[in-house]
Amino acid sequence: MTKKQKFGMSTVLAGMLLTGLVFRPVQAKTQKYTNTDFAMNTVVSETLYTKGKDLNPSIGKLLKKTEDEILSWTEEDSQIAQVNHAGGETVEVSAELADYLKKTQQLAEDSQGAFDPTLGRVIRLWDIGGENAGIPQTGELESLLEETGYEKLELDGNKVTLKDGATLDLGAAGKGIGCDLVMDFLGQNKDVSGMILNLGGSSVMAYGEKPDQSDWRVAIRDPREPEGDYLGAVTLKGGEFLSTSGDYERYFMEDGKRYHHILDPETGYPVWNGLTSVTVVCGSGLFADGLSTACFVLGKEKALPLLEKYGADAAFVDEDHKVYLTEGMKERFELMKNTYETDILK
Repeated sequence: MTKKQKFGMSTVLAGMLLTGLVFRPVQAKTQKYTNTDFAMNTVVSETLYTKGKDLNPSIGKLLKKTEDEILSWTEEDSQIAQVNHAGGETVEVSAELADYLKKTQQLAEDSQGAFDPTLGRVIRLWDIGGENAGIPQTGELESLLEETGYEKLELDGNKVTLKDGATLDLGAAGKGIGCDLVMDFLGQNKDVSGMILNLGGSSVMAYGEKPDQSDWRVAIRDPREPEGDYLGAVTLKGGEFLSTSGDYERYFMEDGKRYHHILDPETGYPVWNGLTSVTVVCGSGLFADGLSTACFVLGKEKALPLLEKYGADAAFVDEDHKVYLTEGMKERFELMKNTYETDILK
């Protein structure tokens, strides 16, 4: 090889190395995007960490679309409304709704009816949180109770039949379903490293991790000061969901008694068992949401086998300012008010 050829080869190699340096792609930095929206009849708070674009607007649209097209009982064209208006005739629904109904029916059976997706008419009769809230007439309430019961829901693949005048209302699991949808959506976006999603303060989803790897922490309200101090905080891992049901969310007072929106499916009346709130953590948004309601109805002792079956942790708060924690919740709960004390459920 001549000197001229050697010089030419060196020039080419140097050019290749220089090209590699000049055109090497710059690693995108993780950005933080926050947003507040309104969907599923509640305020939605979003904090997203991603190397790509802001997905919060897309998440809001996803939640609203699911509510309007599938879950809403007030939107005439939604699938739930179509099932309710079928007069007992069999209706074929989407695979998505069929899956939700299968899971809610499973939870209803496992909780022996403490969670009941057919209570919608009874809930609307009370109208707690609405303009016409009040104690129903006994006869009217008893008549509507005859049309409730999860056993009246029949599923055959994608085919749904409601018997004996029953209607569906997935409100007790709807926000959890929304959290599940967002979790799946984020899993399809490789640029996303983490997100915390909060629907109305009662349903929360944690995805991935923060850039600094610090814990996801969710504040829990004091049931007797819902607009004031927080009772405590719960640590979540990526892929976990939290749901809280409490007698302070929607209620009215009459003759010194609190009439709240968590109804006992057997009596049709609000549950009065000494509990003021129940917080549940598990690996499913739908089940976390439904379990918090079911466990409130059952009470802390009867709820333990159900929580164990679903691999869930829970905190039960009562009127005596005691917080009862399952073993798993003990590791993730931090008490923030000295007017409460904790105990471990066994």
